[in-house]
Amino acid sequence: MTFEDMVKRRLEMCERTLTAKEQEYADGANRFHNFDAAARVDNETPERALWGMAKKHLVSVMDLVEHPGDATEDLLDEKITDMINYLLLLEGLLRRRMGD
Repeated sequence: MTFEDMVKRRLEMCERTLTAKEQEYADGANRFHNFDAAARVDNETPERALWGMAKKHLVSVMDLVEHPGDATEDLLDEKITDMINYLLLLEGLLRRRMGD
């Protein structure tokens, strides 16, 4: 697989996952419902709530860096896609705060 093919595949996977998760986690038109709700629980910003949730995924990626021999195709698909999606969601929250 070429690098370009890998990028295209990963971005398609990210889009499919974000679309599926929107159905699961969004509340009506608010894609960020879970982060807004979690922020209220801890009296913090939605961005900080998201980052707290994202750290679990970051640790999983760090484990792959430390133990690359443990990587499988399925594990890479799950962990890399999750981390990219959390960064995309963080960008969405930050842009919402900026008024975009």
